[in-house]
Amino acid sequence: MSRTDFDTLLKAGCHFGHLRRKWNPAMAPYIFMERNGIHIIDLNKTVAKVDEAAEALKQIAKSGKKILFVATKKQAKQIVAEKATSVNMPFVIERWPGGMLTNFPTIRKAVKKMTNIDKLTSDGTYSNLSKREMLQVTRQRAKLEKNLGSIADLTRLPAALFIVDVLKENIAVREANRLGIPVFGIVDTNSDPNPIDFVIPANDDATDSVGAILDAVCGAIAEGLEERKAEKLDQEAKEEDAPKVSKKKSTRARLGKAEEDAINASKAAAFMKDKDEEEA
Repeated sequence: MSRTDFDTLLKAGCHFGHLRRKWNPAMAPYIFMERNGIHIIDLNKTVAKVDEAAEALKQIAKSGKKILFVATKKQAKQIVAEKATSVNMPFVIERWPGGMLTNFPTIRKAVKKMTNIDKLTSDGTYSNLSKREMLQVTRQRAKLEKNLGSIADLTRLPAALFIVDVLKENIAVREANRLGIPVFGIVDTNSDPNPIDFVIPANDDATDSVGAILDAVCGAIAEGLEERKAEKLDQEAKEEDAPKVSKKKSTRARLGKAEEDAINASKAAAFMKDKDEEEA
């Protein structure tokens, strides 16, 4: 069953591309036609690509790995934050910090700094600072929270990136390519699809368009997380049943031994009876 359909994408305006003069020739296979100087994206191909990307993202989520969502453009910020939060995935909606992937340990240090500031607040050290120092620490904490708060739980490199507007987020794309991290991207007609592993040709400027595609892929991620949870429960149930099975086996073993002792005792009694009769 398809994750989305032609009509849903059409209503969301996913088919609207950029002006012809702004197009990237590499997007030609995904363009249906031109109307009033604007390229129209082939939504039949978009539906197929959404299904392909959704299935791949589902498997990544099922394996317990993280998918980093990236969208720093104004139209997509809020919707990406909401959808990523709903499936408990990290996201970047402010400025992309250069070297976030290629220099990940430094980013982790910045996140730890934010944690250390929180500890100062909780253990009472914060209250002993001067007003100026308190103001500096507060501002630093707010800045870190704004830029890195959404990736505080990202303790290792993500397994994949989902990017809205791959042209604007070209630094993130290059870093992911360099590290061999697969990139899923909503690619408009003005962008180059070649560096993207899973291309979703669609309008990346309209909130409704981005939302329609995120509904499909986040739904798939949620399914992957549920299946992982179900598999864990099954595994735990099997582990709980395992001792019971071994206990039953040991009980059977004890019963077998008792029966064997009874048989041996009866044989011994019969032998002694025969011996007494012979002596008599």
